[in-house]
Amino acid sequence: MKSITATQAKQEFGNVILRSQIAPISVTRNGNPVSVIMSETQYQSMKLQNLRAALIEGEQSGDAGTLDMEAIKLKARMLLKNVENT
Repeated sequence: MKSITATQAKQEFGNVILRSQIAPISVTRNGNPVSVIMSETQYQSMKLQNLRAALIEGEQSGDAGTLDMEAIKLKARMLLKNVENT
């Protein structure tokens, strides 16, 4: 993944947005990664993958209880946050 500084991102924001449509871009501050800029399409795809993973995990758990969509959404958000932090 390409990496740029926060200052570069600020100075070249329009160009960064265009480049992020091709591949995600990591933004660093003081040498540490702080953000990732990606296309809306990639973001929605990640959300859908995490939701599917949470649904599959629920099906495989063997628990025949009721389906709690809020718990599934929470699990998907947690998975997304873990992906974003890697």
